[in-house]
Amino acid sequence: MEFITIIIMLLFPFIYVIFLLAKLVIRKVYDHSTCYMIDYELYKGNEEMKLGIDECAKIVLRNKNLHKEEYKFMLKTFVNSGLGDETYGTKNIISGKAEQHPTLADSLSEMDVIIYDTLDCIFSRSNISPSEIDILVVNVCLLPAVPSLTSRIINRYKMRQDIKAYNLTGMGCSASLIAIHLIQQLFKTQNKRLAIVVSSESTAANYYLGKERSMMLSNCLFRVGGCSMLLTNDSAHKKQAILKLKCAVRSHIGSDDEAYNCCIQGEDDQGYRGIRITKSIIKAASQSVLKNLQVLLPKTLPLWEIIRYVCLKGNSKINLKSGIEHFCIHPGGRAVIENIGASLGLNEYDLEPSTMALHRFGNTSASGIWYALGYIEAKKRLKKGDSILMISLGAGFKCNTCVWEVTSDLVRANVWKDMIGSYPPKTTNPFLGWRNDEMMDIIGREEFLNIAGLS
Repeated sequence: MEFITIIIMLLFPFIYVIFLLAKLVIRKVYDHSTCYMIDYELYKGNEEMKLGIDECAKIVLRNKNLHKEEYKFMLKTFVNSGLGDETYGTKNIISGKAEQHPTLADSLSEMDVIIYDTLDCIFSRSNISPSEIDILVVNVCLLPAVPSLTSRIINRYKMRQDIKAYNLTGMGCSASLIAIHLIQQLFKTQNKRLAIVVSSESTAANYYLGKERSMMLSNCLFRVGGCSMLLTNDSAHKKQAILKLKCAVRSHIGSDDEAYNCCIQGEDDQGYRGIRITKSIIKAASQSVLKNLQVLLPKTLPLWEIIRYVCLKGNSKINLKSGIEHFCIHPGGRAVIENIGASLGLNEYDLEPSTMALHRFGNTSASGIWYALGYIEAKKRLKKGDSILMISLGAGFKCNTCVWEVTSDLVRANVWKDMIGSYPPKTTNPFLGWRNDEMMDIIGREEFLNIAGLS
């Protein structure tokens, strides 16, 4: 028995070397399937689009369907939302046009500004022409335009006739990582490709005018935002890359009725259309994240951490930070961020990028995780070799995750550049002034005006 043990110990280094060499050969052979991110660009609205405290109150007051209890609910929601007073809204919502007659033109105008602003920056900065793009994926959940938004982009930039275009709708806030996963799969069968992903949401024609509480939440949380990304599997562009995709995992628990119905588009009793978000969304988020990470983490964390967790199961949480340095959790709302953070054993520093993305830009749907990434980069925390875990959540109910490896120290400027020095702010809730005894006793519009400071 001792002889066999000695033989195994002697052979182990040689077997391990052979394993490493085989791994290198396989990686070289399948290098074309590696997904690299060359660049990404976030959208930032202008001053006219800012939704400060006063503007939010004015918009709420314009809804004649609301009464005492609805005002109280809206106030509490704003206070607990985690949003700041510098998020962005569409011009038609701010002006009140969205409440009277929202049009397709409003929605397309909103998308045009976001898409063209971000893509122009990417093409200019990367020195890559639109005619060089082989694959285009656009995800905008609530705007199934005809022709599609991908066709709109192809027409604008006069892209090639053989471009492969994919337009994703109805996929919710997790759609961005679905698009990334789609690109990853396409890269496995197509060599030397350049791909664009555009991720945003249409809010211009989706403002809810009714008084059902579960549908009023979307008005409080969702804001204007978007992100465009440039990806490749061409080794010729490898030196330009800032991130390398290590793995991506998708999970869907839509077979569960409660999870399926926790975030769903529909109409209320008065016929007003909106997104219904129920209290079950926290439970669905936790379940979907758990299912997803059971597949993702064995691919990501070091073997010794997996063994430690299995041996101590029930007495210890798995240590995500044993293999991951940074976390971008979908900034859909304060409760979602805090609950997922607590279940994963993350601290305030780990959750800061998502919390601050929510505070500064609001829930920008599928693009939200990229604002969190932009925050980390603006703070100059991304170093070569670091791993970034992204967790996105969306209607269905879905959890999609991916892990990126940073390929070089990142110190580039982005939409956070003019404000990053003041983040995180000492006071993150500008709506706290609304939380007082008077608020709890409001009886109508005039009292709301007094509380909001607009009388």
